[in-house]
Amino acid sequence: SLITYNTLLHVVQKSDQTALVWKIYEHMVGKRSYPNEGTIKILIDALCKEGKLKKYVHMLDRIHGKRCSPSVIVNTSLVFSILEEGRVEEGLMMLRRMLPKNLVLDTIASSLIVYAKVKLGDVCSAWEVYEEMLKRGFRANSFVYTLFMGAHCEGGRIEEAQSMMNEMENMDLKPFDESYNLLIEGCAKAGRVDASLSYLKKMVESGFIPCRSAFNEMVGKLCETGDAGQANAMLTIPLDKGFLPDSITYAHLIDGYGRKGEIQEVVKLYYEMESGSLSPGALVFTSLIKNFCQCGKVEEAERYFGIMKDRSIAPSLCVYETLIANHFDKGNAERALHLKNEIELIASI
Repeated sequence: SLITYNTLLHVVQKSDQTALVWKIYEHMVGKRSYPNEGTIKILIDALCKEGKLKKYVHMLDRIHGKRCSPSVIVNTSLVFSILEEGRVEEGLMMLRRMLPKNLVLDTIASSLIVYAKVKLGDVCSAWEVYEEMLKRGFRANSFVYTLFMGAHCEGGRIEEAQSMMNEMENMDLKPFDESYNLLIEGCAKAGRVDASLSYLKKMVESGFIPCRSAFNEMVGKLCETGDAGQANAMLTIPLDKGFLPDSITYAHLIDGYGRKGEIQEVVKLYYEMESGSLSPGALVFTSLIKNFCQCGKVEEAERYFGIMKDRSIAPSLCVYETLIANHFDKGNAERALHLKNEIELIASI
């Protein structure tokens, strides 16, 4: 009965087993036992504990254009989480159960069906669902447009993704953080660095902060093409808004300056990390050692090799091979052989 389900949900939610709360609720709806106000309150509390309430409220704002009731938020959360887990057929079945009971809105259900089709890789079918949705009088929304942009970026169809962004803006649909992140990363991967930079600037101007994967892709591409200085300068744009670079960001910049032989900039980046809250890890030390060796400064490379080991960061085979090759080139066969023996000893343990 509903009373039994609510009691069980309340007890489990109080014990902080939020994943189990959603499993029970999924089972409950599957058995055609539908929620009342008490059920919804328990599930809203579960979303708050998981820190996901804001995520789903924002997602529904993008789909529906205005705030939804707690019941719609809860039921959308359930369906979306099922779809995210890859249980697409089960998610669609859940939607079919909910729609006749008005537990989700039609426009939200249609958008989630599009999401399910895109997740299955059936973009053509997803577009047909969307066109049917528009014929039935539903408004276009930025959530669905961003889904198609993601599918186009994943398939390497960057021009189509950019076209959809332009179409969105022409329809006065506001792009959100994921919309920009997709294009920053997609354009960078396609070698369209200028477009990637343009989307970054627009994103920050719109009040969003890029995700690290998108930003790092752009920085990496700039550094590959010899624009380490510009990549470093671009870092200041999101930094002012609260963006936190990671070790991958710094490793890209160190490699970029290292390629140009600007070793002072390499050292400066290392100490920038040390003075901040980000401790250099294996990736950064590997990049430092490689770049010092490329500049013929094997003694400096050895110094960072020593710091790396003192901090119990295990050097990779690549680090050993780089140092060994450079010591041989410098005529220091004794040190090269010592490192060779060291790595053989490590491999035998």
